[in-house]
Amino acid sequence: MKGTSNSLRKHAAEPALDRIDFAILEALQNNARLSNKELAAEVGLAQSSCLARVNRLRETGVLKSFHAEVDARAVGIGLQAMIAVRLRQHSRELVEEFRRHALSLPQVLAVYHVAGANDFLVHVAVRDADHLRDLGMDAFTTRSEVAHMETSLIFEFVRNPGLPLTPEPSQRRTRKPPR
Repeated sequence: MKGTSNSLRKHAAEPALDRIDFAILEALQNNARLSNKELAAEVGLAQSSCLARVNRLRETGVLKSFHAEVDARAVGIGLQAMIAVRLRQHSRELVEEFRRHALSLPQVLAVYHVAGANDFLVHVAVRDADHLRDLGMDAFTTRSEVAHMETSLIFEFVRNPGLPLTPEPSQRRTRKPPR
């Protein structure tokens, strides 16, 4: 629904997840390369049941994708930064246009639409300082909707492997003891 507030948007019903679904999600967040056989053993299901659950989690959009973590330096990325962007005006069209533009840039790893003094935080990965300067000048400050840009260098980037999965108390499973 274009132009409506969040309270009026229609949201798809959230899929009902049980403790086994949460166990599957936790195991895949820790290692997305688990075979179905390994995953089934980890969560205590028959392989066919486990595969059916994973397929349902994918079909309902709970499992969005699987990723490979690549060493940035190994592929020529020597510098990462967060670029804070403040827009001149705030309309759905301008916000969406800027978001779309930022995501179209190959150097952009993530775009965060935030509250506060800035409107967006854009996580970028570039070869070096010259590349970062050129990206800022060519891809951000030339845009008419951008009023201000501020760049912060990232000295270290460490990713947590997944979301904090917080099932209802009745859905929590007890961890298997280490072998």
